[in-house]
Amino acid sequence: MILNILSIVVALGLLITFHEFGHFFVARRCGVKVLRFSVGFGKPIYRYVGKTGTEYTLAMIPLGGYVRMLDEREGNVPESLRHQAFNSKTVWQRIAIVAAGPIANFILAMAIYALVALLGVQSVAPKVGAIAQGSPISQTQIQVEDELVAIAGEPVSSWEDVNLVLAGLIGKTGTIIVRYQPQGRVSQQEGRVQLNRWLAGENPDNLIRAFGLQPWQPDVVPVIAQVVEGGAAASAGFLPGDKVLAIEGSLVSNWRQVVTMVQSSPSKALSVTVQRDQERHTLLLRPNSSEQNGSVIGYAGLAVVPPQWDESVIRERHYGPVESIFYGVEQTNKMIGLTVSSIGKMLQGLISVDNLSGPITIAKVASASADSGLQSFLKFMAYLSVSLGVLNLLPIPMLDGGHLLFFGIEAIRRKPVSEKIQGMAYRVGASLLFALMAVAIFNDIARL
Repeated sequence: MILNILSIVVALGLLITFHEFGHFFVARRCGVKVLRFSVGFGKPIYRYVGKTGTEYTLAMIPLGGYVRMLDEREGNVPESLRHQAFNSKTVWQRIAIVAAGPIANFILAMAIYALVALLGVQSVAPKVGAIAQGSPISQTQIQVEDELVAIAGEPVSSWEDVNLVLAGLIGKTGTIIVRYQPQGRVSQQEGRVQLNRWLAGENPDNLIRAFGLQPWQPDVVPVIAQVVEGGAAASAGFLPGDKVLAIEGSLVSNWRQVVTMVQSSPSKALSVTVQRDQERHTLLLRPNSSEQNGSVIGYAGLAVVPPQWDESVIRERHYGPVESIFYGVEQTNKMIGLTVSSIGKMLQGLISVDNLSGPITIAKVASASADSGLQSFLKFMAYLSVSLGVLNLLPIPMLDGGHLLFFGIEAIRRKPVSEKIQGMAYRVGASLLFALMAVAIFNDIARL
């Protein structure tokens, strides 16, 4: 719980504050008087008034922040200060001020991705571990232990790349080319995959699995590393260091066999033979039951000793200062394209609204990525920053994109949109945002 809270505070707090700093920075450059720049919401716990009269505050709720500018629409402005009011600036200056927030998020994402590149990008090569019969990838001649090289013309060098490319293929109809490197061969081969509205309207748990692929993993020797206190395995007498030899008389050589047997036997007694200090012991394990994706599975409360990975499938690349900047720009552009494409597909009904996520899911992902290491957390923050920037540019009143829409119309018509129309649009926009928020929170609770 503490890790969840800290992760979401750091992620959302930094991203939203940087977004507001974009507005603040450009507003000051355009001569707008900023009354307050607040980091966080609620009651201020620290105040400082700068030379220009701007009040800088640190508030109690550190989830973001806000910028309050001098504006005649929000109160009386003295005649001597009217030239510093937001509404007195040219339409192009107002456009620049409003657009600065999302642009700041894109710049931050570029910087984070560049930092990741400087630290070194480590990934697992997309080596195939299994192929599902009747799946899209089974239309090709790819075999187990072959390595994916490109999908639909997009090069892939990690399973993360594969996942991102597949996300862009949701709802696609047509033929795509899958290029791969056969095990032990020098030349690459290609295969054709025919898609027909692939995963349209569905909510898959795993895109790689839905495509029919399972990543290659080294054999995991079934040696127990940890026994969860109070779990079924602890009650059965398992100890760290035990090596599972057989379950119900069937010999076990790989941890996957243990997982399969346990998951398929909820609340069922299993006779498990283990080796402990050169001696064999027979334990009676009765897995607990848990509902997952509509089905009941068993779980024991065991963790296995991590396997040793073949160095040939671990890819690590370090970038120089200039290369890292190009990497940051490339990754940010890729994420912007994916986010915009996903929103478009959701509006077309190709992507289910069940994929909408709210603060609970964001907190869980932030916690999981932080637990996975610095690189994972930084990448999550970069993608979240891109998402925040893109969503704020949507032409919905109350968002930056809505303001930009009205200012764009004003620039074309050479006169502002009437306050009556703007007021009606803001009410519609507020209703739409609250509806989307309700769906996202409902999805969060449903996932729990």
